[in-house]
Amino acid sequence: MTPDERLRRYAELTVRVGANVQRDQDVVVTCLVDHAEIARAVTREAYRAGARHVIVLYSDLHIRRAAIELGPEEEIGWSPPYLLDWMRRWAEERPALISLTGNPDPDLLADLDPALVGRADPQEIRKLMGSAIAARRFNWSIVSAPNAGWATQVFGEPDVERLWEAVATTMRLDEPDPVAAWRAHTDELDARAAALQSHGFDAVRFRGPGTDLTIGLLASSRWVCAAFDTETGITHIANMPTEEIFTTPDWRRTEGVVSSTLPLIASGTRVSDLVVRFEGGRIVDVRASEGADVIREQIAVDEQAGYLGEVALVDGSSAVKRTGLVFSDTLFDENATCHIAFGRGIPKTLGLGGDVSPDELLELGVNVSAVHTDFMIGGAEVDVDGLDADGGATPIIRGDIWQLA
Repeated sequence: MTPDERLRRYAELTVRVGANVQRDQDVVVTCLVDHAEIARAVTREAYRAGARHVIVLYSDLHIRRAAIELGPEEEIGWSPPYLLDWMRRWAEERPALISLTGNPDPDLLADLDPALVGRADPQEIRKLMGSAIAARRFNWSIVSAPNAGWATQVFGEPDVERLWEAVATTMRLDEPDPVAAWRAHTDELDARAAALQSHGFDAVRFRGPGTDLTIGLLASSRWVCAAFDTETGITHIANMPTEEIFTTPDWRRTEGVVSSTLPLIASGTRVSDLVVRFEGGRIVDVRASEGADVIREQIAVDEQAGYLGEVALVDGSSAVKRTGLVFSDTLFDENATCHIAFGRGIPKTLGLGGDVSPDELLELGVNVSAVHTDFMIGGAEVDVDGLDADGGATPIIRGDIWQLA
């Protein structure tokens, strides 16, 4: 493939398989200004798929830095009212949403006050969008946008072509028929989810260097993959690439300590060597060699932010893992190994729609928060077991190899 052909196929896969844009549907693309080339390609493919309007919302990390560094402290995390008014209409207008990731400068905010950086995301927008997505109002997908700054983080030099080759592999663009390859892949993930579901585990336990964590599960929650359906029946793949099987745990039943096995980027800041301790479901201690204050600020955003909303299982057969790269981008790194997320849960795993109130969700055991931050906890040295109600253990992953039939 030429670079132009690769970009076109990438955008086509994003539009037609990831977001599954429908004819006469509006499309909203969110991205950084550094992602403009990919945003333009996605826009063209969305119109080719029959979109009515395509709106691209650009943001800029340098503008965020200026607001944190020079703006009024009380306005950090402000959500523009005109955007909120427009986004509230999305519940009825039901656009397709496509988000591009790939941080061009993960260290741009590193020298600023971590407490302010941790509050810099527009909180009202995050809460509004989180609720609408949890209610399955939209077909949506998150994909990456390779760029020089991101390539430098991965390779130590701005080798964008090498990064593109790695991304293409994880996206199965090198397959003769990428669409068919993705269908076969999601079928395989569905089979793994069904195997997990058939065991009816009461909890999942992770044990390895610096990790001894037990996460209680909900009897009513299902293991699923990232192939979602909207409440109107539009199938879409929320994350591309995706290699995970995940569920919503019981937010009240997490105990122990866990060490992150890969760095993460949170609120535009690198977090390394993260260690988190849970008691009674809640994060009670956060340590890291860098970025700990950003995580502390995130779990202080609201009352439920410090509780778990997701647990996900990924083994070494992952196409992302097989590249041998640390992408320094959560979209990729969370699909290279097992991960958990503190904050908002996923009502879809209980088959719930948008008519369930936050209080009802909490009563059911599904966490409700404006935050949802994933961090990676798996790897070859981390054993994963399913536990039954009596504490009996069944191996799920050993040595990064899936064990469950």
